[in-house]
Amino acid sequence: MTKKFSFVNIIFFVVFGVLTGVLWAYLCPIPLIPGAVHFRTFAFIIVVIGYLFGPVTGFFAGYIGTIVWALLSGNFIPLHSPLADGITVGLSAALPALIHTHNGKKDLLKLIENKGKFIGVSLFWSILFGVLMILTTSISLSYFTGLEYTYCIIWIGIADVVPIALTPFVVLLLAKRMKNIRNIVPYI
Repeated sequence: MTKKFSFVNIIFFVVFGVLTGVLWAYLCPIPLIPGAVHFRTFAFIIVVIGYLFGPVTGFFAGYIGTIVWALLSGNFIPLHSPLADGITVGLSAALPALIHTHNGKKDLLKLIENKGKFIGVSLFWSILFGVLMILTTSISLSYFTGLEYTYCIIWIGIADVVPIALTPFVVLLLAKRMKNIRNIVPYI
C-alpha cells in the first residue's frame, strides 16, 4: 500500500485533533495543576488513533489536540504549548504504533490475534513513550511556569500515564470493528 498525504488524510488529522482537544477540555474536569494540567481522562485516544489510523495521524491528533485543549481550557502557555507540549504529546501518540507495527508493515489485525502479547507490547511502548513525554514536557512546563520539575513530573504523570494504560484494551475493542476503514482512509 502506498503511503501518501491526501486531502482526506489531512481532514482526519484535523478532525481527530479537534475531537481530542474537545474531549480533553470538556471531559477532564479535574485540574491537577490549575492553569496547566488536568487529569486527561482520554489520554489514550491519541495512541489508539496512532494504532488504528497510523502514526502520522496519531501525531497530528496529539499535536492539534494539545493546542485545542490548551486554548479551550485556558491552559495555553506560549512557546510551551505549541512546541514542547504539542510535539512531545504528538510523538507519544505516534511512536508506540510506529515501533510496534514497524511503520505499518505489520498488519494490526494480525498483531492482535495474540491478545496477551499485543497487550504487553502495546502497554510497554505506550507507557514508555508516555513517561518520556512527561519527562520532557515537565522541563518546559517548569521553565515557563516556575513550577518545580519534580512537581510537574508527578502531576503530569498522574494526568497521562494512568489513562494511557487503557490503550491496548481500546485498540483491541475497536480494531476488528474498524477493519474496513482502511478501504476509505489510507493507512499513513
